[in-house]
Amino acid sequence: MHPLKVVFVHDVVCGWCYLLSPRLHSLAKQLNLDVHHQCFTLQASREAMLEAFGSMGDAKETILGHWEKCVAAEDTPRINIDGMRAQTFEYPHGMPGALACKAAEMQAGQQGHWRMFDRVQYAHLTENRNIGDSQVLRSLAEEIGLDMARYDLDVLSETTQQAVEKDHHLASKLGVQSVPTLIVEDRWLINGAQPIESLRLQLQEVRQHIG
Repeated sequence: MHPLKVVFVHDVVCGWCYLLSPRLHSLAKQLNLDVHHQCFTLQASREAMLEAFGSMGDAKETILGHWEKCVAAEDTPRINIDGMRAQTFEYPHGMPGALACKAAEMQAGQQGHWRMFDRVQYAHLTENRNIGDSQVLRSLAEEIGLDMARYDLDVLSETTQQAVEKDHHLASKLGVQSVPTLIVEDRWLINGAQPIESLRLQLQEVRQHIG
């Protein structure tokens, strides 16, 4: 069976992406999916956070409200809202994590990107660590086994920054406006963290359509 190309468009701070990733891992094995990753950072700077939410405090409260909806839809309880509410650091935007994931991809391919993405999300939504902190991200990169000398170069390089921006541009060009979104065979969009059976049916329909 020919692999079905699926692009997982995501943001490391997105709770709905946290729900979708394990579902996609399961379906990737069952349905022979060739999963690629594109970063789609909703707010790429502190300034963008302030513009979107008015204040960093309001940003955190609004986003934790989104987390509550994610908790209601979890397959396995993992999201720790109370833990994040108790943290004193500002709620992070997604750009540092996106750069870390892209740096992982540069040395370990799409699977490296996915490993880093999952680890960063776990650190953020379950362990409630500050993934806006470069040292936290570096420790996660080391934990998943990356070459740290190369990571240190890649995460700060202009090439990596451009790659993250290119991901956003390509996804936007195909009509992506929110995360998570799956782009199937560069044509069909599946939006949101849908239940696994709904995802399975839609992916099987695409496979039948393309023969």
